[in-house]
Amino acid sequence: MEAVITIVALLFVLFLALGVYATVKVIGAAKRGVDRTITQARRTVEDHTLRAKSFAQLGPAGEIAQLRLKLRTSMRATQDALHAGAAEDESLKESLGLFQRLSAHGQELDAELKRLESEPDRATLSQRLPSLRERTERITASADSLRWAARDRARRFAEDDLDSLSTQIDVEAGALRHWTTPEPSPTSQASWPEAPAADGATEGQTWPETHHGHTAEEPSRPAITPAAPRPTYPWQKKPRPESTT
Repeated sequence: MEAVITIVALLFVLFLALGVYATVKVIGAAKRGVDRTITQARRTVEDHTLRAKSFAQLGPAGEIAQLRLKLRTSMRATQDALHAGAAEDESLKESLGLFQRLSAHGQELDAELKRLESEPDRATLSQRLPSLRERTERITASADSLRWAARDRARRFAEDDLDSLSTQIDVEAGALRHWTTPEPSPTSQASWPEAPAADGATEGQTWPETHHGHTAEEPSRPAITPAAPRPTYPWQKKPRPESTT
């Protein structure tokens, strides 16, 4: 009896632990989903704000907003492209490592541009704009290069797979339409010669001439050799002339 009670207690504790673990996992997943949604909403709002500032503000402030918007758009597009491609292509993991190093420079530049948005000294801001513009161009150019290389690689693989698939489909279609393929005529079996048209005196089938040991210059012999005249001998009687009466 005590053993049964012990087993029931252990099962209860096990079920309770599993329930707590499942609850923690569900809460963690929900929290991550909420954080992801909040982050995406914050990015969307900030992008719209930067776009509005780039059109509304003039001078260095408006250009800084344009630089931030360009930097964030390029980096986010490259990140999405690399993460999507790495799930199917293991070779892009090295590209992801390079992008993470590039992201550190991009985040540093974005933070610096964000601080300069509220800079009251416009003269100093104008002096620093060329270097900020150059850094933005270098980072976005590197990000764009990685993104387009990943897309070209994915498109190349898709084209190769499509070519192979098209070849296999053509072969299968030809096998399914096997009755449309003309069968080769047998060449080993000799065909009978056709009889020529009747030319007046002779009719019937003629056989092809076979040349054995004849040269091209030798005249053709007639089909039937005429009978040679019979020789006469002196002891033979002369034929009697017909009597004339």
